[in-house]
Amino acid sequence: MNESQTPPPPEPNPSSDPQTPPTRRDLRADPPSTPPAHDAPQQPSPDPSSAPPAYGAQQPVPDPSSIPPRPPAPTQTPVPPLPPEPVADPDFPPAREAVAAPEVLDEGTYTQLREPRGGLALDGTWHQISPKYVVSQFVQEIALLVIVAVAAIVVASLSGQWWPWLVGGVIAAATIFSLIILPRQAKALGYMLRGDDIVFRRGILWQRMIAVPYGRMQLIDITHGPLDRIFGISKLKMVTAAASTGVEVPGLATSAAEALRDTLIEVAETRRTGL
Repeated sequence: MNESQTPPPPEPNPSSDPQTPPTRRDLRADPPSTPPAHDAPQQPSPDPSSAPPAYGAQQPVPDPSSIPPRPPAPTQTPVPPLPPEPVADPDFPPAREAVAAPEVLDEGTYTQLREPRGGLALDGTWHQISPKYVVSQFVQEIALLVIVAVAAIVVASLSGQWWPWLVGGVIAAATIFSLIILPRQAKALGYMLRGDDIVFRRGILWQRMIAVPYGRMQLIDITHGPLDRIFGISKLKMVTAAASTGVEVPGLATSAAEALRDTLIEVAETRRTGL
């Protein structure tokens, strides 16, 4: 090599040269480019006719002749109503025959029961009380009037006031009114012996009717006071488990009360034992 010849300068090494980092201005001016994807499949272009209409665009109105007619609705055959189911009659036990009443119950009694209009009618024979009951009540009420009159006279004489006469007059008026309606009330009293119970009724304006089953009777009592013994009448009382259903039959002849008591005791024993 000749000295006059100058060697060529060495080639710059890119890895050895210091690289200056890009500035923000360079990044804004030259954004990095994304290499094209050669392997990505190409998407088909959308069909303009299949795209949904834009919001607010007018919808096409279909031709009425192109709309197929609606098929007729199927006709429903009316279903006939089901026949009503037969209602079975309740199976009640057979009614028992009426209890045979002793003949002494109708001896010396009223012959016709006084019933109000529209009263409850029962199948059976009504038995009534003795007319001696009215006589006995008359005697008791008159004795009460005498006692009230004597008491009013004595009190008025000692006190010199007029109010004892007023009290005595009110009591006397009420007693006389009860004596007037007493025969009608006595004719409305009656009792009936049926197959399962005894029915007692009383009253005309305020009618009361009580049925006492034979099997519920616990006590049958006969009572009579001094005047009742004089006139030969008694009062029969039937006591049950419920105190409100106790029945008293006044004005019975003594023989009729005893015969009725024996009959009720015999029937009550058979009903209680289920015979």
